[in-house]
Amino acid sequence: MPNEVMAFPSSDIDPRQSLFDQLDGRSLGPDWLLPIRKAAAARFADAGFPTVRDEDWRFTNIAPIRDLAFRPVYEAPAVEVLSGVTEQSLLARLDGLQLVFVDGAFVPELSGDRVNGDGVYVSNLKQAFLDDPLYLQEHITRYSQTDQNAFTALNTAYFADGAVIRIGRNTAVERPLHLVFVASGSEEGQTANPRNLIAVESGASVTIAEEYFGLGESATFTNVVTEFVVGANARVEHVKVQDERRHSFHVAGIYAQLGRDCRFRSHSFALGAKLSRNNIRTKLDGEGLECVLNGLYLTKGEQLADHHMVVEHAKPHCESHEYFNGILDEQSRGVFHGRILVQPHAQKTDAKQTNKNLLLSDGATANTKPQLEIYADDVKCTHGATIGQMDEEAIFYLRARGVPLVVARRMLMHAFAGEIVERIEHDAIRERLDGVTWNRLEEWAHGRLDALILWMGMKRLLWLEMLRPRSYRPVIESPSMPVSRHTSPKSWEAATRWWWTGICSALSTPMAMP
Repeated sequence: MPNEVMAFPSSDIDPRQSLFDQLDGRSLGPDWLLPIRKAAAARFADAGFPTVRDEDWRFTNIAPIRDLAFRPVYEAPAVEVLSGVTEQSLLARLDGLQLVFVDGAFVPELSGDRVNGDGVYVSNLKQAFLDDPLYLQEHITRYSQTDQNAFTALNTAYFADGAVIRIGRNTAVERPLHLVFVASGSEEGQTANPRNLIAVESGASVTIAEEYFGLGESATFTNVVTEFVVGANARVEHVKVQDERRHSFHVAGIYAQLGRDCRFRSHSFALGAKLSRNNIRTKLDGEGLECVLNGLYLTKGEQLADHHMVVEHAKPHCESHEYFNGILDEQSRGVFHGRILVQPHAQKTDAKQTNKNLLLSDGATANTKPQLEIYADDVKCTHGATIGQMDEEAIFYLRARGVPLVVARRMLMHAFAGEIVERIEHDAIRERLDGVTWNRLEEWAHGRLDALILWMGMKRLLWLEMLRPRSYRPVIESPSMPVSRHTSPKSWEAATRWWWTGICSALSTPMAMP
């Protein structure tokens, strides 16, 4: 199917009819799905894209997405073009079954074999429509909310493929299931609308890694919806990693309906994209269950990472805990809006919500809005948020024990991110993401340090060279290299002090020798 531009309706025609015409004649699933698609298209046409006047979007301006050429993609590029693409994954070579989608389309040549047996079904959506259409008719689009989210409505209208995972009753899946979604970026405005359905029946357990990254230099838009239905006593760990290109856009809807005594843990890592938004909706629909939502966002440049969530306690004796940390640098922005909704009959609810933001520059901004909406009287609910720069007392504590300033700052950054990473239970995924966040933060630190060395440290060394006695020729080398035999200890010590003074002066902090 050609990847044609499908413009959003103009004001001089019937917007619903315009979108209906674009959908008619497209082979995007069985006939029973077409009315659902058209209803979603009508919902989107009536509401349009949200604006900053909408309370749920007042900190996130999605005008760049609205102005992007809307080019839905239904086919992946040729396999020859995709050689080695999976090696660019942050979770590459994870020991488990892998399904790969490029521009929203399943690529069997890059994926493992589909699984259908022994209580486990793992496949792509197009194949699942053929294998078990009645099951999909019962569950697909049932848990998402097109009336409350325009992007979910847009996905429902246009989705063509995605992942379908069904874990049967009392089935334990030992190895993780890895879903990889790649944006090729071969054309400006390419839009992928993946749709995932994950059903975990009573007593089953599974770990699912959902990863998004990009290849090309063109601005792309990924609009994904993932629906979970988790049965009684089931155990699910979900890890979503978003590391798309810095000029791309990413909007995700995660909808989970949780049953009695289950344990659901979902981790979100927002590392890439120019603008990303995660809409998370969980309904605690059974007694005695535990839900943990955990997230980390690292932003720099002009990135914006937004997490918006609603945790609905619909039954008594349930626990929910949300922990989201953000590290923001340069002119980037982080947005957190979390709401805990406790229904009148959800007594004995235990809910906690925290959001912490670490600003590394004066230009970085964080907007946070934790909320409690409680209609029961026998509950324990707390929420809190912090926004600030490095803890000066912690830095002083480390420096008083001989830790250099730059190292102290890096230690605090790693510890701040480590709070989130350590909550991942799967050992291999936790270790991999620990390395990813460590390397990402080290790149930030070294980038700033290298610039300071060039600007201040070398300036100091130049002055030292100009003022040195002409009777000998000292050689100033890197601290990691051996000192030249022609350099006296005194001159090397002086050069090192000048070098370190330049760095500390640039940081506008008191000097501390390493």
